[in-house]
Amino acid sequence: MAAPAPANATIQEEEDEGLRRPSSLWDRVTLSQLKHLVAGGVAGAVSRTAVSPLERMKILFQLQVETVKGERKFQGMASTLRLIWREEGVKGYFKGNGTNVMRIVPYVAVQFAAYEEYKKLLGIPDDVREQSPLKRLVAGGLAGITSVTATYPLDLVRTRLSAQGEGPDRKYKNVRHAFRTILKEEGGMWSGCLYRGIFPTLCGIAPYVGLNFAVYETLKGWVMLQLLEDDDNRQQVELDSELPVGWKLGCGAIAGALGQSVTYPLDVLRRRMQMIGAMGEKFPYRSTPHAVVTMYRTEGVLAFYKGMLPNVIKVAPSISIAFVTYEFVKAWLFGVKMTWR
Repeated sequence: MAAPAPANATIQEEEDEGLRRPSSLWDRVTLSQLKHLVAGGVAGAVSRTAVSPLERMKILFQLQVETVKGERKFQGMASTLRLIWREEGVKGYFKGNGTNVMRIVPYVAVQFAAYEEYKKLLGIPDDVREQSPLKRLVAGGLAGITSVTATYPLDLVRTRLSAQGEGPDRKYKNVRHAFRTILKEEGGMWSGCLYRGIFPTLCGIAPYVGLNFAVYETLKGWVMLQLLEDDDNRQQVELDSELPVGWKLGCGAIAGALGQSVTYPLDVLRRRMQMIGAMGEKFPYRSTPHAVVTMYRTEGVLAFYKGMLPNVIKVAPSISIAFVTYEFVKAWLFGVKMTWR
């Protein structure tokens, strides 16, 4: 009986499989690409659910506007978590998470799969020890733009659901009702109402995702140079299996915190723009530039950093969990054993 093919040969066969198929779009999707999509989707669902309470708190901070007397409902992280518990119970920590997971699964799936494809288009070698940080940044930025454009309406609905309260303040019953209400009240399918705030989102997501991938893989490549032999020529998915999880989590945490810190003002601006239809009297912005000027004049420069502390605390473990989960699921799908050590 013939010996089984080694893992690296199997992976390469799956990468090349699309070259022998007919030319329709679906037929050109290789098994390898499907595995990247599945691994990315699982990574997104796991990482986002793990940090849902901090995500809800961040959105409440971002959308909070002080009264004339300078009063604020949400004062700090601990008090806000207690307030959510008193008013809404444990479910309040996960409000909007169902929509978020619906959005994040395709979003992260497309992001990781697109990144793998853009790396091929840009001629980036598979081995992270030999990659150019600049090309990683470009590939990550393009992947971020691709994934955001594909899933933005779900992000807008998730923001609306997360921001609303209970009782008379509850405008949207569920995801379906939110979509129908927004389309009915804000201009219909072709009005662009489901894409409000996408411009600052795209401006922020390209450097954010680009930095995530570039910093993570640069740090991971440096760690591999310290821990592995220089002449180890195995496939990257196999080299990943040798890297301790603790190192991966650390690389992911640094990448996430750095990327989010650089692009956070655009994230606040995006949230404000998304809420115009639901809270127009609270956010009377005519355009993105008008929103920037209004926020600066009425709330000062700190308005662009509202909720940043809980967000950085959220992003560090979120990005870490996403990268580690992606690599574990990817390795499992490709038949490569990885160990928790």
